[in-house]
This record gives sequence, structure tokens and C-alpha cells, in this order.
Amino acid sequence: MIEKMYKAYVVSKRTDKNQMISALRDLGLMHIKSEKASAVSSPGLDSLRSRLTSLKRVRMALDEHVDKKHSARQISLSPEEFKSTDLVLTDALDRIKLLGESLGRKRIKLSELSAWGDYSSEDYRYLFSCGLKLFFYTISKKDIARIPENLGYIRLSPVSGQCAIASVGNKLPDSFGAAEFVIDDNCPSLMRKNIEEDEAELALLVQKLEQSVNLCDEYDRQISMVSESIKFEMAQNSTVDGDNLCWIVGFVPQTGLEAFRKYVSDNRFAYLLEDVKEEDNPPTKLVYNKVTGLMKPLFDMLGTIPGYYEYDISLWFLMFFALFFAMIIGDAAYGLLFIAVAAFLHWKKRKTDNLVLLVYVLGIATTVWGAVTGTWFGSDVILADSKFLQMFVIKEFANFPSIFGVPDKTVQDTVMQFCFIVGTIQLSLACVMNVSRKIGAKDLSAMADVGWLIMIDSLYFLVLLLVLNKAVNAMAVFAGVGLGFLLVLVFGCQGPGVKFAIGLASGAGGLFTTFLNTISAFGNIMSYIRLFAVGMASVEIAKSFNSMASSMLNGLALPAGVLILVIGHSLNIVMGLLSVVVHGVRLNLLEFSGQLGMTWTGIAYEPFCKSTESN
Repeated sequence: MIEKMYKAYVVSKRTDKNQMISALRDLGLMHIKSEKASAVSSPGLDSLRSRLTSLKRVRMALDEHVDKKHSARQISLSPEEFKSTDLVLTDALDRIKLLGESLGRKRIKLSELSAWGDYSSEDYRYLFSCGLKLFFYTISKKDIARIPENLGYIRLSPVSGQCAIASVGNKLPDSFGAAEFVIDDNCPSLMRKNIEEDEAELALLVQKLEQSVNLCDEYDRQISMVSESIKFEMAQNSTVDGDNLCWIVGFVPQTGLEAFRKYVSDNRFAYLLEDVKEEDNPPTKLVYNKVTGLMKPLFDMLGTIPGYYEYDISLWFLMFFALFFAMIIGDAAYGLLFIAVAAFLHWKKRKTDNLVLLVYVLGIATTVWGAVTGTWFGSDVILADSKFLQMFVIKEFANFPSIFGVPDKTVQDTVMQFCFIVGTIQLSLACVMNVSRKIGAKDLSAMADVGWLIMIDSLYFLVLLLVLNKAVNAMAVFAGVGLGFLLVLVFGCQGPGVKFAIGLASGAGGLFTTFLNTISAFGNIMSYIRLFAVGMASVEIAKSFNSMASSMLNGLALPAGVLILVIGHSLNIVMGLLSVVVHGVRLNLLEFSGQLGMTWTGIAYEPFCKSTESN
């Protein structure tokens, strides 16, 4: 459920601005209306952000050196001690970065120099001063042949796969296409010495970081403090200053109204509450129950949140997602593995949080679907040898139909039709939800959603005709599509406050767009066939690995056969999970949500409050 929001104004004297903001932070109920955090700037904010970036940089560097097996005993520092220590560590990181870049350049240079041998720059300069002038080149065999005899040169060992020479006395003319190697002060021995010195300094700096891992908690505390200061500064920048008064605007959820009124009144600030309007762009606070709360981990991972005026589809998302997950993973044995993972997490955490319960639900759904299709590790042998497992199979859905004497095509057509039925039901549900909401708001465009409902249900039969070659009444199908199309044209642009004639004209103007959307609706139903295709691919992959391992499951080759099975089925599960994200989530967030008109561009309700870390 999306909780109702109220727009709140809190007013104080300008001299009491900081006191007002501190009080609202302590209350922790008001979502402050402001620009995007990245768009708000001030000298104070810029300084705090720079400080936060620096602290996080050091904290990340310390985390790289933490011994995961033996945690270091954490210590606290006074503000002065932390300031000096942080300066040392920041300088160390800067120096480490410079040394890393310098070492990279020096190693490349050493590789280039070493190709010419371990020479001495001082010896070369001495020979040059004595009149023995040598100039070094890499050159192709073809160009060597073009060098005249009067130009003396010495043939050297190849350098990096190319011919190398040293001309005596004079440089080679540019026309020979030779690449000159200039000897400077950086000879190989000196370069190696410089690299060793840099590596020694780098090791000392890294050791300094390793010795400072006992400051991880202190850095976390400092990061939290600076983050709080940034939030406070942001709130200050969000206030509006008058001559003697200042005020701040935000949003308060319905469940917090009484606490808000009492707290603000007790602190002697003035306030005003009013209903939100669409142009206010209020935040969304999702209220989950025990069932819909199972989707919270997935929504948090996806980072999706509906707009305030959109739908909370958590329940429908959970129901369809569980089905999609089961059809894509498709194996009852995999489902049992998911249940085992959930049981392990349950035991490890000593409680059943939403994530554990979600894994339980997905595991059970996968096990049920796998049992119905007779899929246990993708093996026909397991199913054929067990009359008990065969009891749960619906023959028309069986992945091994030969065991039940059912033709392969019958099973494929049945599963595909089931996918189309699921898609039609989900898209039709979206139309019904739109109609229900709009009728309650006395919105005439609800008739357009009725039109979409008629069109989608009619297009389902068109899909059966074109894809599965089912016998359908084509005239009735096209009549249904035509009626739905007409309703969308006439009522699609109607709405509260819109004159019927103007809405009709606007709908007629969008004739081509409506035509394209009709084709899109046909494609949306068709897209649910991905559940069949991906599920079938998972079964075939499992069968392939079973076939590879079958001849090795005896004698000395047994360990190798077991290894192939473990690796193969593990890979199949991972690929299945990726497919769930790509396909199972997509059907909910695009096809279903698109039919609902949802954009998932809501602003999460984030009350201005102290962070957990700083409490």
C-alpha cells in the first residue's frame, strides 16, 4: 500500500532556524522537499562533500588490508589525533597513487632499454668524448641492404624481433627509415635501482595502511558524522528566508501526523498541513504487510519504486514473479536446493526475515512446477524409475513426454498456450485495475481501458491462430479488436475537466499511435513465450551435462563424472537466475507495468533524521 502524504510547512523565526532544523531531525518524520542533492551547492556543502569523499577513500583503502580471519581490535582517537592521522594516511594514499603510476612508466621504460642489453650510460658518454661516435638504430633487412658501403655500421643482435645496427661516426639519413635509439641517463642498471627504491617506499606505505586497520570503526564514525552534517546543511539550504521568519516545506505520512503536530507544537513552531497535489511531486512510502513484504528485498535490489500516484503492485508482482521464477528455473530438484538454502539461512540468522521467506516461496514454487513437468535434475532416468514422482506429473506439461506416451508437439503447444494464457491474464488484470481506479475517480477514460481489455483478450485468440494454428473464429477476433480500438480512440484522451469533443479530437489525432500500441499489445502477449523458451533451454542444458557425465559414472572415472554434474548443474542454476532477472523481472516491470501506465520514477520517502550509525 502507498501511504497517504500531507504537505507540511514549518515556520520559525530566522534566528531559530538551526533550532527548527535540529528539532525536525530529532523528530525524524518529515521528508524535506528540495532539489536533487547533486544540484544543491554552497561553499559549506562543497567542503563537506570533499571531506566525505576523502574519508571514504581512506576507509576503502583500509578495508582492502583487513584480515578477514583475524579482526583487528578497533581504537578510538581524539579529534586532534584523528586529524593528524587522517592527514598522514591521505598523504600516503596520494603517494601510493603517484608511485604506482611512476612504477608503471619505469617498468615499461626498463623493458625498452633492456632489449639493447645491460649497457652503461657513463661508458657511452666516455666513448663519445673520445671521438668514437656511435648511433643506434632498429631497421628492417630490406633497408639494411640499401645502406651504401661508405656509411660504416656495426651489425648488432636483434632487438625486439627487429634488426639492430650502430652507425659509426655519423647518423643515418632519414631516407633509410631506421628508428633511432637515443641513449640518455636512464640506463638499465640505474632504472632497476630506481624501481627498487620506489618499490621499497611503496611497501612501507602499504605497511602503514595495514597497521591502521584498527581505525576502520573510527573512520565509519567520522563518515557518519560528516554525512549528518551534509544532511543538515542540505536542510538549511532548503529553507526559505523572509524578513523575520523562515520556513521549510516537506511531506509527512498519515501515520505520523499526530506525532508531527504534537512535536512541532511542543517546540513552539508554527505549521500548516495540506493535501498534496500532483505538481508537488510527493515521495512514495510503501507499507508492506507480511505477504507483500517478501518483495522488499527484490525491490531494494532493483532500486525501483512506484510514483506516489501509481500502483503498489507488490502482491501481484510476488504472485507472477514466483510463477515466472518456477517456469524459468523449471527443475524440482533445483527447487529443493533453494529450499535447503533458505533453511540454512533460517538456521544461520535464527529468524525468518523477508529474504529467507522469499527464497522459501521461490523454492517451493519451483519444486511444484518441476514436479508437474517431471523434471528432476533434467534426468529422464530418475523420472522413469520412480512411479511416485510420475504421480505428480501433468502429462500434457511433461518435459519427458515419451514416458507417458504423449507426442512432443502436444506438450510444446500446451506449454506455449499456458504462457499466452498467463500473459493475457496479467495484462487483462492491468486493464481491470485501471478501470477500477478511474471509475472511482469518475474518469471517462476508463472506457479506453475497457477497450484495451477487449483488444487484449481478442489478440490472445489471434496469437493462438498465428502461432499454434488453433481453430478460432477469425471474424469474432477482428470484431473484438476493432471494438476495442474504437473505444480507445474515442475515450483515450477523455478525463476529468476535458470536454468530450476535445477529447474525441485528441483521440482521433493519435490514430496512428493507437495503431502502433495495438501492435505492441500483440507483441506483449507474444513475449510471454520466453517463459517456455528459457525453461526448455534450462532442461536441455541439464540433459546435455547428464549425457556428458553418464559414461563416466563408474570405475576410476566416477570422480570426474560427479564433478561434471556438479559444475554443469551449478552453471545451469546460475544461468537460470540470470534469466529470471532478464525475463521474469522484465515481464512485471515492462509488460505488466506498461499496461498499467507505470513509469517507476517515484521518489522514495526518506525522512530527515539521524542515521542509525550516528545514534
